[in-house]
Amino acid sequence: MLGSMPVSLVAPTRIPALSMEAAAQSPSLTDRFTEWVVTVMEVVGAPGVGLLVALENLFPPIPSELILPLAGFTASLGEMSLVSAIAWATIGSVVGALALYWVGRAFGHQRISRWAAKLPLVDPDDVDRTVTWFVRHGGKAVFFGRMIPIFRSLISIPAGIERMSQSWFLLLTMAGSLIWNTVFVVLGFWVGENYAVIEEYAGWFQRIVIVVVVAAVTWWIVRRVRRNRARRPGQPGQDSGPAASDA
Repeated sequence: MLGSMPVSLVAPTRIPALSMEAAAQSPSLTDRFTEWVVTVMEVVGAPGVGLLVALENLFPPIPSELILPLAGFTASLGEMSLVSAIAWATIGSVVGALALYWVGRAFGHQRISRWAAKLPLVDPDDVDRTVTWFVRHGGKAVFFGRMIPIFRSLISIPAGIERMSQSWFLLLTMAGSLIWNTVFVVLGFWVGENYAVIEEYAGWFQRIVIVVVVAAVTWWIVRRVRRNRARRPGQPGQDSGPAASDA
């Protein structure tokens, strides 16, 4: 199979043509990265989506908000089916997350924080905040964390550090990743060659996702607090019963 691949990964002519005007106006690293991503997807096919998403999980500065719409765009060209693009993206998410889970499990918090300080565009404080968030929210942190920028990758590390059940971790990761991947891949499929529009509004969309996630977590906390308070009035009565009988 590898023997049939071209020696030079050069994108098909119609792909550069779609972004030729933008590249001519302001050639940038993003343009070259976009061309390379589409090339990988066309040469390797749907598994290429999984490979790229797995790399994005391992290296958070790589933007999934660009990779996933491009997967949808490539599917709109008939290079792969929409379902296979989403499926492979989710497989890549799980594989990348599982790798980081085992990194956290094997090396621990302090050593990973020291490594994070040496990585470009990664703040060690992000690791600390993610660990704190995981300790506080557990499984919900893994599920919702898959839909929050940066945390999407980092949340796997504290899950490993705290030795969360691997099967439970995989289930939550798959569910959260499937939602996130489906949204962006389908958007890329719908807008077609105008996929750059998604990149422009990705930051805005991320803020909406963060607000929704924070609102959901807040709602859960408030509900839990109210439930605990509702139980408290019965507790003094139960405690005072034996005392009253002793009197």
